[in-house]
Amino acid sequence: MSENSDAGSSAAEPNWQDWVGREEVVEDFIDPERVAALAAALDLERAPQSGEALPPGWHWLYFNPFVQRRGLGVDGHPKRGGFLPPVPLPRRMWAGGRIAHAGRLTVGGEARRRSTIDKVEAKSGRAGRLVFVTVTHRLTSDGIERIVEEQDIVYREAALAGGPAPALTPAPDGAEWHEVIVPDTTLLFRYSALTYNGHRIHYDQAYARNEEHYPDLVVHGPLTATLLQNFAASIRPDAALERFEFRGVHPLFGSAPFTLEAKSVEGDAAALDLWARGPSGELAMRASARFTA
Repeated sequence: MSENSDAGSSAAEPNWQDWVGREEVVEDFIDPERVAALAAALDLERAPQSGEALPPGWHWLYFNPFVQRRGLGVDGHPKRGGFLPPVPLPRRMWAGGRIAHAGRLTVGGEARRRSTIDKVEAKSGRAGRLVFVTVTHRLTSDGIERIVEEQDIVYREAALAGGPAPALTPAPDGAEWHEVIVPDTTLLFRYSALTYNGHRIHYDQAYARNEEHYPDLVVHGPLTATLLQNFAASIRPDAALERFEFRGVHPLFGSAPFTLEAKSVEGDAAALDLWARGPSGELAMRASARFTA
């Protein structure tokens, strides 16, 4: 959960259905240097080389827009407009997604992403006004579809200074595998730079605290999801990740270690149940993984 857009409000909710079906096509080069940079940021011993498969989740390094500085909002994200609907709510979060792998992109190869807005829903609840946007990304290389990703984005009202902290959902028990992650400002900065994510909650502590009312810098949702996918792959090294689903529940912060955890799914040898446990035992992200031999 790590996206945002500039502030605003609207008395009457526009007809967002006009945006359903809108498409965007982006081409990119799966640059080996950027792959090596992420491997270094994650402190991995070896980076995937040219001609090898791009690891799951690493496609988020690519297809990101390079926006001129004058085109950014005060939060560091592009101003409203462009491909996504200009929802007039100040906080935009990447809430979760579903990824199906029919194959892998190749390091050093060319790739194309076709994105389609599939659904826009406006709701109201205890959290105030919400707008949910579902986007499907289809990634191809050599004319073959490799990855289909459904991305869930939620737009929310601004957090109030001094407001009550949300109740924490406890993480599950019964993990069979654990991996401790120790985030720091350098990791968050490097991931922001590699994904060209200008959202200031990830590197500007004063902004994160004073403007968006977080206690500290926020760990990127896609970074946590990437770590969970790499964790899942390390548990099943002889199988290919076929499907991965994740949902952000509570934010993680750069000042405190968190733990990746997983357990087998009873009666289904091809599946894993995964989650990220925050420092107070809270459920930060819930995920599931399915493998093929």
